[in-house]
Amino acid sequence: MASPQTLFDTGIWYALALWPALHTAVSNSWGGPSSTDKRDWFAGAVSELFPALPPALGLATIPAPVDLDDLGSVLLQVMQDEFECNVEDDSEVEVALTILRLRRGLEEGNDSEARTLEHRWRNRGAMKSDIKVIDNGPQEEMDEEEFEGFSDDEEMGGVDVDMSDAPALVETERPAKKEKPKPQVDDDGFTSVPVRRKR
Repeated sequence: MASPQTLFDTGIWYALALWPALHTAVSNSWGGPSSTDKRDWFAGAVSELFPALPPALGLATIPAPVDLDDLGSVLLQVMQDEFECNVEDDSEVEVALTILRLRRGLEEGNDSEARTLEHRWRNRGAMKSDIKVIDNGPQEEMDEEEFEGFSDDEEMGGVDVDMSDAPALVETERPAKKEKPKPQVDDDGFTSVPVRRKR
């Protein structure tokens, strides 16, 4: 039988591999050509957040100092930094809960969560992913103070305006452009700059 630490490490890997957001990121190489290596590194990085487990089940352990919010934040941060994937469906909470349940079970001498994760991973088949991918292209960082929000329907009187009856565009004649005056050079060789008149 594997040691509790090995069960914990592989359990984390299974939990991450079963996460649809990470599965999509790895299968589409959002982390570059080494996306699968990054997933493996990700599992190791999560494992290192916790103190080592004893060599056998049932021995005294140090309680994990990591809570749900901290672990969820780490999961989101790694997805953003390594896979350029902004997870907004709160699925990281379920992954974090699974990892914490796994850890708690192993600390109590129970390896059922580790076996459940392995069973789910081995019987996953073709993973379905109901993930909606939105490519917003390159984005600029914007301060929250700069963004004033989208206009509400209330500004339009609560009515949706039908734009299908808009008049057709008509081509008009453009006024002829004025020719720029030729630069005038004085006796000393300086070019005089004409003053623009305000319109």
